[in-house]
Amino acid sequence: MPEVGDIAPDFELKSNLAKDKKVRLSDFRGKQNVVLAFYPLAWTPV
Repeated sequence: MPEVGDIAPDFELKSNLAKDKKVRLSDFRGKQNVVLAFYPLAWTPV
């Protein structure tokens, strides 16, 4: 379990800004702050 202040593991996701482009968390390291949020069941038809 990550602790406050730990460096998040790198991962890759599809970009919502550019078609067929992927974005890696490490692309932002040292350049700007990133907030990671997790919403269980968000945007699902439950």
